[in-house]
Amino acid sequence: MNVLLWHVHGSWTTAFVHGRHRYLIPTTPDRGPYGLGRARTYQWPDGAVEVTPEELREAPVDVVVLQRPEEFDLAQQWTGRRPGRDLPVIYVEHNTPKEGDVPHSRHPMADRDDLLVAHVTHFNELFWDTGGTRTTVVEHGVVAPTVRWTGELDRLAVVINEPVRRGRVTGTDLLHRFAAVAPLDVYGLGVAGLAAHLGLPEERLTSHDDVPQAVMHEELARRRAYLHLCRWTSLGLSLVEAMSLGMPVVTLATTEAVVAVPPQAGAISTRVDDLVDAARRFIADPVAARRAGIEARTAARDRYGLDRFLADWDRLLEEELCGSR
Repeated sequence: MNVLLWHVHGSWTTAFVHGRHRYLIPTTPDRGPYGLGRARTYQWPDGAVEVTPEELREAPVDVVVLQRPEEFDLAQQWTGRRPGRDLPVIYVEHNTPKEGDVPHSRHPMADRDDLLVAHVTHFNELFWDTGGTRTTVVEHGVVAPTVRWTGELDRLAVVINEPVRRGRVTGTDLLHRFAAVAPLDVYGLGVAGLAAHLGLPEERLTSHDDVPQAVMHEELARRRAYLHLCRWTSLGLSLVEAMSLGMPVVTLATTEAVVAVPPQAGAISTRVDDLVDAARRFIADPVAARRAGIEARTAARDRYGLDRFLADWDRLLEEELCGSR
């Protein structure tokens, strides 16, 4: 199929474009949020093709995959076809509700008969009120990393995007408690200046801003354990990727993490003291860290393997395309 898809979430899109279809990725001269084009820091196959808005007017499109409400109007403007009428539409919901009266948050695509909402976690489907709109869940999948955990560095790794702006949402305020256990390496977008923001010396927290995914995986694999401190998120794919590397994970028991992380894969709790103790234990005991990492890798492979993810999406795309004819 020819699938029109905006590049929004790097890790999710990387897995999605590894399928057997042709993926049309809108590109604008400024490579802004609605024309980012192919990834620069992720490895994508040739099936992901950049197209300009002008080219989309004549491009063959079989199905549209939307991820933001405003893409609905953009798709019609750029293709000249009406999503949901001339083209089947699947709206992928990546996020937990951010505003509104949780758990009564109304989804922006609620009560529509012209599209399907595909949630990336069951937690998302549970917490969004989509009214009469059809919904389904296609759980995450990740491209298997090419490196494995070694854990020779007595350091803890974290991946967070925009930790200063997002603050309590990403558990940024908790980092200092773990920095007292071992030095932290924080990877992601907008992580520069994080140590100063938290009042920590740089030898206790080192920022690594916008590192290419393959390089980041190599560096993560050398750290003793992975911290996932998000209070409110759908499911951080960096957590699943860390598990796929064979890293033991120290995780807040919030949202979908309680399903993704079995206790034997590290530690999962809503009590931060327990997580600090677990981090301290892994730093002191590499053998225990290795055992937990093996469990983490098995859990990630069994639930979030790429083959399962792509097969689920193939079925969904075919069902929606056939149903629109």
